[in-house]
Order: sequence, then C-alpha cells, then structure tokens
Amino acid sequence: MKIAVSGKVDQVFFSFRGQQLRYNFVSHLSDAFQRNEIKFFIDKDVKKGQDLKNLFVRIEESSIALAIFSTRYPDSRWCMDELVKMKKLVDQGNLLVIPIFYKVKAKDARNPKCSSEFGRNFWKLAESVSSTSRKYQIAHWLEALHYKKRVILQHRKLLQ
Repeated sequence: MKIAVSGKVDQVFFSFRGQQLRYNFVSHLSDAFQRNEIKFFIDKDVKKGQDLKNLFVRIEESSIALAIFSTRYPDSRWCMDELVKMKKLVDQGNLLVIPIFYKVKAKDARNPKCSSEFGRNFWKLAESVSSTSRKYQIAHWLEALHYKKRVILQHRKLLQ
C-alpha cells in the first residue's frame, strides 16, 4: 500500500534514540525499506550538538514519520523536539506519524511517570532544561507525547 501526503516526497523519516536501536531494530527496518525501494531518512550523518533545522527540513520533506519509542527516546532533547515538530505537521495535515513502541508500554510513553524507565528518563531531561524555557518546553513535549493516541486513530481511518 502506498501512502503519500499531497506535495511530499515519498520518504519515511525515522525518529529514534540510541546505538542499540540503530544497529538492531532500525537497521533491520532500513534493510527491508531498501529491498522494497522505499526512500527513508536516518540521521546517521548529523553530529551531536548540531542545529535541528536540517532534521526539521527532512521531517517536512517526508510523507511519513516513524516515531520509535524506546526507554532512551525521552532522554534526548532532539527526539522530543522532533516529536513536537511532527505533531505540528500532523496538525496541518502534512505528515502521517506511526508510533512504534520498542520495549516500552504505550501508556508509559503517553503519560510519563517516574514509575517507568521511560518516565524517569523524560523527567530527568525535563529537569535539565533551563528555567526560562522549562515550563514552555516541557508542556510542548508532554502535548506531543499525549498526541500519539490520536495519531494512531487517525492512521486507522486513513488506512481503511
């Protein structure tokens, strides 16, 4: 099945965190995509600490984004900011986001609490945000995490 949002490149953006995922789960996915001639973008050439503008452009160019949630996903400001960007594009009708929960319960990702490793990593990152932008940034991250449930429902309607 081919899914494309009008005006977009047939490209899938991978949003994930960590070397373990990169060299296991994601590498298997990307191999399958290559065999089936599906275009995709993985941030393998982006250096830590670089500006996110290039990644945001890649997200905007994509028709679909895979948000691969693992326990390490919320300890990355990059991942959380990518998720906020993806939510904005979904709101505009310009992107389909498919969440994948890799060794994480969906409920822990939707509502991060300190009782789960996902939640502990999220709140550790939240504590590291500067006080001037902290409240605003955390609110956007939480909104994007809560939004995933609606995105799944949207996809079910689009695929029917």
